[in-house]
Amino acid sequence: MITLVSLFSGSSGNAIYVSNKNTKILVDAGLSGKRIEEALSSIGEDIRDVQAILISHEHMDHILGAGVLSRRFGIPIYANLRTWEAMRAALKKLEPGCIRVFNTGDNFSIGDLEINTFMTPHDAAEPVGFNFLYKGKKITIATDIGHMNRKLLSCFEGSDMILIESNHDIEMLKMGRYPWPLKKRILGDKGHLCNDMAAQVVAYLAKMGTKKFLLGHLSKENNFPELAFETVKNVLLEKSIIAGRDVYLGVARRDRVSEVISV
Repeated sequence: MITLVSLFSGSSGNAIYVSNKNTKILVDAGLSGKRIEEALSSIGEDIRDVQAILISHEHMDHILGAGVLSRRFGIPIYANLRTWEAMRAALKKLEPGCIRVFNTGDNFSIGDLEINTFMTPHDAAEPVGFNFLYKGKKITIATDIGHMNRKLLSCFEGSDMILIESNHDIEMLKMGRYPWPLKKRILGDKGHLCNDMAAQVVAYLAKMGTKKFLLGHLSKENNFPELAFETVKNVLLEKSIIAGRDVYLGVARRDRVSEVISV
């Protein structure tokens, strides 16, 4: 069994906890070390048991607490070389043994979890998503995605559960107070995934057999949890798939821990 809990998800900070009986991993650490410790404690977990921090990309909402946690608890940080080059100054001094480098596209193991990495289209040095595999089960984490393509979908296929970005409602973004250059960035091919596209991805994967979905990285300014949920639910309904009966559909919040999801 593999378990996923979103500790925090959004532009104000991201941290996701993935574990099984023997292996405990953080994906991103984009809030203070203290807040991440407290979030783990709220679900009965101890930061001292975390064996690795995986970094998807170097933006501060994904790395803010990583250096502190690594120094304080001796936790190795895993990232590809270009991400290390982009974030090394922000993380400050780390023990050499805590600096772990993977090549995007490689498979490697931490404890008894197998991890696959894949490139995502985002405006960072070399952003990645992650598949976690254990005894025939597969969990995928894919946020900060500017657009969907066939290669990405192939990385998602076969997932039992996926945390997928549902960042913004297009009309809210267009009508909102963001300056045009920022709107253009978010809407661009290396920006963020909108509710409508997330819904299409969820519907496709549900037809392919994925049973559990968590919508993540919602914008505070250009989305609402209820809107993201309803957008995806309605597209599923068009495909005769009922959320809550045929599939699990949840929303990861920016300021609180999600449900514990196991596959």
